[in-house]
Amino acid sequence: MAIRAADQIIHKAAWLYYTHGLRQDEVAKKLDISRASVATYLRKARETGIVNISTSTQLFTEDALAREVEDAFGLTTVWIAPQDRQALDVGVEVPALAAGIFVDLINRGDRVGVAWGRTVYAIADVMSFADLQDVTVVQLCGNLGAPYSQRPDQCTMEIARRLNAKGLNFYAPLSLSSERLARELRDEPVIREQLSLVAGCDLALLSVGTIDEDSHIVKCGALTPAEMFALRDRGATGVIAGQLIDASGDILDCDYNRRVISADLASMRAIPKRMLVVQEDNKLKPLQAALAGKLCTHLVLTAGMARRLLETAGGGRSSLSQKQDRPDL
Repeated sequence: MAIRAADQIIHKAAWLYYTHGLRQDEVAKKLDISRASVATYLRKARETGIVNISTSTQLFTEDALAREVEDAFGLTTVWIAPQDRQALDVGVEVPALAAGIFVDLINRGDRVGVAWGRTVYAIADVMSFADLQDVTVVQLCGNLGAPYSQRPDQCTMEIARRLNAKGLNFYAPLSLSSERLARELRDEPVIREQLSLVAGCDLALLSVGTIDEDSHIVKCGALTPAEMFALRDRGATGVIAGQLIDASGDILDCDYNRRVISADLASMRAIPKRMLVVQEDNKLKPLQAALAGKLCTHLVLTAGMARRLLETAGGGRSSLSQKQDRPDL
């Protein structure tokens, strides 16, 4: 079982000090804490056995794997849902883990941006009720006209309801019928003002979609399967807040994106904490694209996906996977 989220900074301090060989002042700078705090965390790491590799390897497998992913992709924090427990239901486990982390990341007075889709709605659905002070939840992209259970407005308002926060819906469609209409709508004062709010968010909750017939933007009617496959041939790799991105995590230059009403990627990258949640096994390439585009700082994923990320990033297997195959280490 993974260590508590509240104790992760202890594990991170120990990882940087013992594995990377950083000095205590360097660890303090890296984690934005005092040197005295680093000394305290290292002492706690020794007392709890985190740095005792011979006794804690199995206990902290997922946490060590999380630190490897952080190192490989320059992420602030990674949380991993283990997949080796009996009867694990990823569809329940990952949203529940993400919901708790998400609430912990919110501070008083924060503005929170929310995307949409199955994963985001599943997180909203299991989120505990809280009474946060002066928090505003902002919808990151336009809405869908069809009755759709994971619509952007529903994701936003359900999270706002769970947090007892103010919710701001986007009073515009996700996709317009022409580029001209989209340009004109973006110039409307109310839409322009809402788009401008995104860069000022403190935290964003995102997932990433696939480029296939199961994509949200296909199921909601914004694109046909044939149109989606044609865009995949042109380089579309994933979907973020209703927009198509390429393998580098940049916006795909296409008619569809020019007709979309959504926060631009630069505004989303300006959000200090960008929490991305991935639970499906078929989202490796979309996730890689989001990471390449620096659209994520905080990541929640399964252990299996974490290992696949490391294997593809390093051209081989992660060091942790190699150690697990060698019991003498």
